Order: sequence, then structure tokens, then C-alpha cells
Amino acid sequence: MNGSPRLLPLLVIAALGLAACKDDKPASTKADPAAAANPHGSDETKLLEVGDAAPDITLKLTDGKEVKLSSLKGKQVLVYFYPKDDTPGCTIEAQGLRDGWADIQAAGLEVYGVSTQDAESHKAFIDKYKLPFPLVVDTDGAVAKAFRVPMRLSFAARQSFLIGKDGKIKHVWLEVDPKEHASTVIAAAKS
Repeated sequence: MNGSPRLLPLLVIAALGLAACKDDKPASTKADPAAAANPHGSDETKLLEVGDAAPDITLKLTDGKEVKLSSLKGKQVLVYFYPKDDTPGCTIEAQGLRDGWADIQAAGLEVYGVSTQDAESHKAFIDKYKLPFPLVVDTDGAVAKAFRVPMRLSFAARQSFLIGKDGKIKHVWLEVDPKEHASTVIAAAKS
């Protein structure tokens, strides 16, 4: 039992992290008490809304390439955040997008999945499930911060943003059902 008190906090943190991705139901987003006091928040804490300009951030992909989001103007872009590679809910969501790929392409939609895992983890996830879209390496959480996506421990909340051809947010999903996400995204992209 020597050292057990030191291990307990680490085990609790690990269990909470796994729980963030364990179920297939959307995680609830609890309101920040400060945000409740000021629902519009400051520019840095205010949630992105339909009509807001998409953050002009550079996305670093697993192959080392970089894509500046503003360079995609003229195309519809889905930037979806998920907690962790190769966990049940995250896998279901990615597989749904993969399985709906023909419809996604027909809607003229570019897809970028974002989580805080490194390139090696993302590559394994892409290869294992034959994902046809790139994953963004966000180990420092900078992309999540730019989109104002809450972090739970070191995991991004499951949220998605559809960016219109004009570079503005067209649709926001603050609660995502991994099983239905692909079909809702396709419908929004076609609207």
C-alpha cells in the first residue's frame, strides 16, 4: 500500500478522461457560472454563433501539412471536435462520417476532425477505420480554444461547426449524437 494515496488522484483523472468518450450519448455542457452572470460573455468566452466569422487558424494535419482555415473560403467546411481517438462514441461518430462520405462529397463539404491526441494516435485511428478525411493535431488545445470549445480535463467537448462558403459559421452543434451526426451535418450542408 506504500504510494497508494499518490496513485488515487491519477486513477480518478484517468477514469474521468475515459468516461468522457465512453458512451455514445452526447455529453452535457454545463453552463459556466461566470457565463450565466454575463450570457454574452467577453469575445474570448462567448460561444461562436451562426453568422460569426470562423476563426482564422492554421490546422496542423497528421502528415505535417498545414491548412489555413481562411484558405478554404468558397467551400463548406465541417470542423468537428471529439474527445479521444479510438473510443466508442468517437469511433461511431467518425465511422458515420466515413460511411456518409459520398453524400458529404456531393454536398461539397470538407471535413476536419480535431482532438488533442498526437499525430501518431491520429494516424492509427485513420488507418484502423479507413477514415477518408484528415484529423487535426491539437495537442496544445489551440484550435479548441479558437472555436471556444470547452475542455474537460485534457479532452475537447464533442462539438461541431459548419462553416459556410463565405467563411462564416453556418451551423453549430454544441451537443452531438455520434450516431446521428453525419446525417444532420449532410442535411445542414445541403440547406
